[in-house]
Amino acid sequence: MMDEEVEEGEGEMPHLLQCMCGNNMSVPLLAEAVTVPGDESGMGKETAVVIFLHGLGDTGHGWADTLTGIQLPHVKFICPHAPQIPVTLNMKTLMPAWFDLMGLTPDTPEDESGIKKAADNIKAIIDYEAKNGIPPHRIMLGGFSQGGALSLYTALTCQHQLAGVVALSCWLPLHKHFPSASSGHKNIPILQCHGENDSMIPVEFGALTAKKLKSIVNPQMITFSTYPGLSHSSSHQEMQDVKEFIEKYLPRI
Repeated sequence: MMDEEVEEGEGEMPHLLQCMCGNNMSVPLLAEAVTVPGDESGMGKETAVVIFLHGLGDTGHGWADTLTGIQLPHVKFICPHAPQIPVTLNMKTLMPAWFDLMGLTPDTPEDESGIKKAADNIKAIIDYEAKNGIPPHRIMLGGFSQGGALSLYTALTCQHQLAGVVALSCWLPLHKHFPSASSGHKNIPILQCHGENDSMIPVEFGALTAKKLKSIVNPQMITFSTYPGLSHSSSHQEMQDVKEFIEKYLPRI
């Protein structure tokens, strides 16, 4: 029942860097994260950050390779690794997960404390990047499946107005807590992408999530794109849509 991630090599490529920037030991997720630099790395011209969160059972390496295919000169991708925790959905098997999952339906009980703790850990990365020169409005969150779910929850509860959210094949955790749980930023752009043949998280759940999001933020800021024939995975067209979204809301300055 693990997320069916994009089939990618997990070996660390030469252009992927373990994040060694500054004194980040106080931010546990950042200390071990995989970083995809802008394609002018070393030139000191990165002015924006995308923090991208993998799905259940994967690692930051799993998506870092894919993100190199949509590199932009001024954007740094940070792909942290989720901690190893027992996951109820998989018979308490220990695996990388942002929070516990009891099931994959809208009414399944949720790991509220785990979700909030995970969001706080992502917010710590945002704060670290802000202190090191990238303002929050130049920071975007993204993720696939459970990682996309966490990116949505984190962005909507973050004290900062972020540049946007890329939410792939996912849902909004603790959806019944919204809109009251929202930090009140109404104009955050959200790109939701979902495969029409997703058997893990059906596209209908994505549509319900889009409807819920439109009650939390300005509906005009929500884009819900579906992809015929796509399962619980990604595609070239989807990644091109992601790249266009990033270019639009994190333009080069």
